[in-house]
Amino acid sequence: MIPDVNNESCAAPFAARRKRFAEAIGTGAVAILPAAPVAVRSRDVEYVYRQDSDFYYLTGFAEPEAVAVIAPGHPDGEFVLFVLPRDRERETWTGRRAGVEGAVAEGGADRAYSVEELERRLPGYLQDAQRLFYPLGVNPKVEARVLEILRQVSIGRERTGTGPAGINDPREFLHEARLFKSAEELAAMRRACDIAAQAHRRAMSAARDQMGEWEIEALFSYTFRSLGAAGPSYPSIVASGPNATILHYVNNDRRISRGELLLIDAGCEYEFYASDVTRTFPVAARFSQLQRNLYDAVLAAQLKGIETVRPGARVDDVHEATLRVLVEGMHELGLVAGTVDEILEKQLYRPYYMHRTGHWLGMDVHDVGVYRIEGQSRRLEPGMVITVEPGIYISADAAEAPSAMRGIGIRIEDDVLVTEQGHEVLTAATPKLPEEIETLTASA
Repeated sequence: MIPDVNNESCAAPFAARRKRFAEAIGTGAVAILPAAPVAVRSRDVEYVYRQDSDFYYLTGFAEPEAVAVIAPGHPDGEFVLFVLPRDRERETWTGRRAGVEGAVAEGGADRAYSVEELERRLPGYLQDAQRLFYPLGVNPKVEARVLEILRQVSIGRERTGTGPAGINDPREFLHEARLFKSAEELAAMRRACDIAAQAHRRAMSAARDQMGEWEIEALFSYTFRSLGAAGPSYPSIVASGPNATILHYVNNDRRISRGELLLIDAGCEYEFYASDVTRTFPVAARFSQLQRNLYDAVLAAQLKGIETVRPGARVDDVHEATLRVLVEGMHELGLVAGTVDEILEKQLYRPYYMHRTGHWLGMDVHDVGVYRIEGQSRRLEPGMVITVEPGIYISADAAEAPSAMRGIGIRIEDDVLVTEQGHEVLTAATPKLPEEIETLTASA
């Protein structure tokens, strides 16, 4: 739950991140970061708790109801944690807490206090601060407390001339830092990708006629947990037949039929880092000729998009290169009419491909980081991780599409690291070449 400061390899990344963040906000600034609130599933049943990514990125502290204060150069401590105190009765029900002592001894805080002391202690950090950083909208309960403390400090500011005059957003610095993955982060992401690859391979071999989509979903959940992942990094999409044309289909309640296509978009979270993988394959069979033609069109587009990932390329370059090849495939198959340039200009492909080609990946499956700088598409740099995921989705009621193609959805998605030399496909162990896929599906 918290890093062991006796293990330097575990604690060092968090300390290094705090140091870089402190340098970014500067001496005289104070940053306050709330833990994620506990979310209620229904009545008195809570969702399994998952810490806020920004909070964990800087602290390594995974418990709820905590508040972190980072105050560069402050004489009373530059890293302070307000946490739930030890409570033997409550811990019997909900598990061990680090407590105030553990936040220092195990969590690396310079000082730690009970979270109930926030109102009493926090003004001492704010009254001489030049700037306050706080992420509005993350935790309403903590936010109300912080705003009230700031109001009180502001009253004193009129007399003393010290204290923050407003609130700045720390995410401007945090999200830029999170966009570039360290060696430790990439190790976690590689493991998440390896676990996802094993799950997808098992699904290709296991999917059979009349199985339920939910059974395949259960296979993924079992594989993720049995191999050490925390679980899915997002709700698994197990979409058979016409369900594959629904981009975020998560009901997973249909029975699959032999020979139809099964689209699975499923990744896992390992040590707070996500994988995000999509594969489409025929159930317990080989591709039909029509399926293969459509699949090859998507695969060619995806391979072109991955080829485009390299330092200096713009995010839009990846999308545009992928899109052109995808449209060429659609045109050759008779799915859209007109010249390729005309189809692109008029966006005639939109009924069958309606999303961008990729997104940042990291602690969150749709990870943080701006895609445009000063109105221009951002250039890729080493350490960034982006997905490449084109698709073709022909709904069952797509009247303009050839009838034989209706009800077919195909997406292929990989996680791609930008390297100094070009790129590395982190999910390369997940089969996607038709021959590789058919070796597994035919055995089912």
